[in-house]
Amino acid sequence: MSPAHARELVFSPPGEGFWELDPVHFPRPVSRYWREIHPAAFRSGTADFASAYGLLFKALEMAYVHGFAYRRVTPLAEAELPERFRRAEEVFGQKFWRQQLQEWNDTVKPAAIAAHRQIQAVDPDALSDEDLAGYLHRCRDHHAAMLAQHMRYTAAAIVPTGDFLANAGAWTGLPAGELLGLMRGTSPVSAGASDELAELIAALQQDPPAREALESTDDPTATMAALRTRDGGTGLAVAAYLDLVGNRLLDGFDITNPRALELPDVLLRAIRAALTAPASPSTHSDRSAEVRARVPEAHRDAFDALLAEARLTYPIRDERGVFSDIWASGLMRRAAQAAGRRLAERGLLHDPGHIVDAGFTEMLALLGAPTPSGEGAPSADDLAERSAYRGAHDAHEVPPSLGPTPPPPPDPSTLPPAAARMMQASGLALQALFVSSEASHEQHLLRGLAASPGVYEGPVRRVSHPSEFDRIQKGDVLVTQSTTEAFNILLPLLGGIVTERGGLLSHSAIVAREYGIPGVVGTREATRRLDDSQRVRVDGTAGEVTVLP
Repeated sequence: MSPAHARELVFSPPGEGFWELDPVHFPRPVSRYWREIHPAAFRSGTADFASAYGLLFKALEMAYVHGFAYRRVTPLAEAELPERFRRAEEVFGQKFWRQQLQEWNDTVKPAAIAAHRQIQAVDPDALSDEDLAGYLHRCRDHHAAMLAQHMRYTAAAIVPTGDFLANAGAWTGLPAGELLGLMRGTSPVSAGASDELAELIAALQQDPPAREALESTDDPTATMAALRTRDGGTGLAVAAYLDLVGNRLLDGFDITNPRALELPDVLLRAIRAALTAPASPSTHSDRSAEVRARVPEAHRDAFDALLAEARLTYPIRDERGVFSDIWASGLMRRAAQAAGRRLAERGLLHDPGHIVDAGFTEMLALLGAPTPSGEGAPSADDLAERSAYRGAHDAHEVPPSLGPTPPPPPDPSTLPPAAARMMQASGLALQALFVSSEASHEQHLLRGLAASPGVYEGPVRRVSHPSEFDRIQKGDVLVTQSTTEAFNILLPLLGGIVTERGGLLSHSAIVAREYGIPGVVGTREATRRLDDSQRVRVDGTAGEVTVLP
């Protein structure tokens, strides 16, 4: 669809109130399946964390207008305010996020991984149509639960960090980007680290023939299969690593995005790069003492305590996606793809991949399974048209907001101290997540947010969709709208990251900082101003991207 066609669509508010576009998480229109499953799970998870932390809203809601994601804040009834004030005081007094972090580490994350592995152990291609329909139900229900789980732990991920930023920023006058640099090294998963990857690298280092196979130019699918089935420790290590990451989406959240195993060439090149990377990419000098010296002496103990809490909970920011819905979404995609292959063979789809543009009930109808409302199956032309629609445009083309201007937030000075502190911490963190730079650009200079320090010069690799990740070469500067935490698998290939959307707590910023590569985020126009193969200088300290002659 052309921009002109997109402008012809009528963008009306999907409900009462003010709705704001979310191009950070959803830079492109989403599938019908995603529009069906996401809103209820999103609202449930956000209502849970809002209540648990004493936040002054009922929930966050997500609705989709012509496939584009719009978010609104559901207001809280005035009668509920006293209970929220009381709860905010309890949260800070008890450091409630510690309880959630322990719950996550000890119970929730292990249970999620076990559930993923159980579902992953089923070969959907070996199932009958009837059993595949049942498996799709299982994957869909699991996916919905994982979406709600992701959101349920949001406040644990952002409140301690926002509280640190608010107070340390006031005490030191330092920008948020510099303060967030103190988090580096505390979230190994954001840099793609895992026991399985470490064991794989160790096995390859001891197996020269396997390393030679890894470097071959043979068919990447065949190479991957040969390594996975290799006798001895290397084969076991490859299998363990692929079982951990292979069915995660490489980027994005919708089932329209590829799983890691669908891009074997990219995965192999990322493993090669990881094999030759420094043993500890997160090794860096801790500047906390230098920053602490800028804090007035009377506040230094408080600074130490706030920094410790922020560092403690920082890993859950990315872990809740990596080990919840990103894996579950990949498993749902895998099941749908199995249906798509057999439906295409029967002439019911023009392309097996078009299955991801069917709604859930439509998938069942295509398989001949009974549907709750007797809904019929879409035609092959219908699904092809939906696929073309998604691929033809992005969030640049649609209104940034819908509905009336929202009322101003409460004046913190009128709130009880704990409620005001909670409002400030969560508000600052959410701003750091979503708000891009407003700095003006020059002809050969783009300005964004200084997300990850350092300077790197290299060629631009402009990627508009995760399916294009196979174009990335080692040493490229990735230029894209935004990335999710799952992109960390490919970080060893990159010299720098530049994004259009998101702030200093966006996943793009976190993974760049954690891996230690220069990053500039929130430039607004990078994908429209930078071309493939241009050489650029990415200055992650200044937040600038310069086109080189």
